[in-house]
Amino acid sequence: MSEVYLNGRFMPSDEARISPMDRGFLFGDGIYEVIPSYQGRLVGFHPHIDRMQSGLAEIGICCPWSHAQWLAMIEELLARNGSGDLGIYLHVSRGTDVKRGHAFPVGVAPTIFAFTFAINPPPTGLPGSAKPIQVASALDLRWKRCHIKSTSLLGNVLHHQQGIAAGYQETLLFNEQDELTEGSSCNAFIVKHGVISTPALDHQILPGITRLLLLQILRAHSSLQVEERVISKAEVFDADEVWLTSSSKELMPVIAIDGQPVGHGDVGAIWYQAQQLFSAHKFDDLAGLSPTTLA
Repeated sequence: MSEVYLNGRFMPSDEARISPMDRGFLFGDGIYEVIPSYQGRLVGFHPHIDRMQSGLAEIGICCPWSHAQWLAMIEELLARNGSGDLGIYLHVSRGTDVKRGHAFPVGVAPTIFAFTFAINPPPTGLPGSAKPIQVASALDLRWKRCHIKSTSLLGNVLHHQQGIAAGYQETLLFNEQDELTEGSSCNAFIVKHGVISTPALDHQILPGITRLLLLQILRAHSSLQVEERVISKAEVFDADEVWLTSSSKELMPVIAIDGQPVGHGDVGAIWYQAQQLFSAHKFDDLAGLSPTTLA
């Protein structure tokens, strides 16, 4: 039986109880974070916590935990659940009130919940190791504050299911100007003539931690050209390579969009190079790197 953390206590997962009056349940009023760990080693701990604290501040939830407090809780949670390849899910809602009302309640303590779940072994980027995916494309119909990692994920869920229902593994999203935003659960990159590009951060895009680490690693440890800029839909469909990035999947090569092959329809050479670099440097000390440092 796995153990979870809930409001100051560790307990078996089947004993955890949260009130139906919790605003996270009633309104999706909260922030979450997912941190990958491999054999007990955390990837991007500091920028993950920075992003969570930024989101909490932006929606007005007071949770004054320090990085040290979060780390101590996470390390204890990992110790209780094994040291394999695990994702750590962190969830902070505004808390439980005695009534349902849209206005923020006063004097309510936040609900803090955390659990672990199994994740796949990390990609290596070695020849023949890639597991490419195919995706659908769609108009981005989510809300206009996608930079906040809100627990209100219905828009993302519907877009993700849109791709699954069409027989794909993800959905790549474009705004009303036919500009690339991101996937339903990941950030996006394209490669053309050896240049790696990703959309610049704004309210349409979650400041992904894997995105952040990858940009830093590529700039510090390679001669590859990297750009953050507006990317048109036409550029995406004309790209030599397309990648998606997320904390639990790292770099995912896309070989087809809406059934049309990306480039030659196989995994590109630059993906292998980028994934190998990410694998080599993802545990580097990045304590001073903010999710918006490279915006």
